[in-house]
Amino acid sequence: MIIALFGFLFAMWILIIIGGGIIVTILGPFSLLEEIFVPWFVSSGIKAGFAISLVVIWIFILLKVKNWIFKKELNF
Repeated sequence: MIIALFGFLFAMWILIIIGGGIIVTILGPFSLLEEIFVPWFVSSGIKAGFAISLVVIWIFILLKVKNWIFKKELNF
């Protein structure tokens, strides 16, 4: 049971690091102001929408990993 818990925590931290890397390297420098004229708050709203959807996807993945680990551990 301890190994399963540490596996879940490891997967959680890996997803946090990967998600932070995606946000900083891809979403950070993205700007619509240079290509077409879009107000800054619209560009920020689009970035926020992508970031929130990434968080939702990561939570869904963590829920699936948690269920897989603990069902396997408890033999359901």
